[in-house]
Amino acid sequence: MKFISFFALGIILWIVAPGKTMGQDNFNEKDLGNLRYYAEANVKLPMPGPKEQRVVFMGNSITEGWIRTDPAFFADKPYVNRGISGQTTDQMLIRFRQDVIDLKPTAVVLLAGTNDIAENRGPTTLEAIFENMVSMAELAKVHGIRMIICSVLPVYDYPWRPGLQPAEKIMTLNRMLSDYCKAEKLTFVDYHTPMSDDRHGLQYMYGEDGVHPNLAGYRCMEPLVEAGIQKVLKK
Repeated sequence: MKFISFFALGIILWIVAPGKTMGQDNFNEKDLGNLRYYAEANVKLPMPGPKEQRVVFMGNSITEGWIRTDPAFFADKPYVNRGISGQTTDQMLIRFRQDVIDLKPTAVVLLAGTNDIAENRGPTTLEAIFENMVSMAELAKVHGIRMIICSVLPVYDYPWRPGLQPAEKIMTLNRMLSDYCKAEKLTFVDYHTPMSDDRHGLQYMYGEDGVHPNLAGYRCMEPLVEAGIQKVLKK
């Protein structure tokens, strides 16, 4: 009985421990932003050529999984994927210099916020998430990098943290981001509208787990973000 009790306690602690939720295998308490994750790749990546318009994709597992699910989208393009599974916006802000600014891109595509709402690193507020994203936009502006902010994808419920009722929170955050982009004349890419179902969750055809896009999901997103990229590159 003691073995069973200790075993059950261990499982419970594993489930609720910060940084141990689904898609957060890359979390390291000693390296909060996970700066080591792309450190070697960044060193090996040459500076963009004189006519190259590099675009960095900054995000979480949705961004990281994109290049694995549809590598053809990134092939033969000056696109650099810097997604890290499970990351929240505060972690992305920590590594924004190393994984975006130092790579000298023309533009950055920011897709973030869902893991904050899922409370991957504990409870937070929409205002805190928004401010982290605004901080990244301000850093990009200072360094002459054109910012593209993407809507958070629809989610009805997180499989690894059920009961948070994220759908309305996501829509509210998206409105905040859209309004900010209008005020600052930034490009906003809306994935939410075409991908949501009648519950404001992710349509099953676009992602079976209700959070992460499958190939059809990414194929829905690609022309939308391409349009946003082309828009900022013409400025």
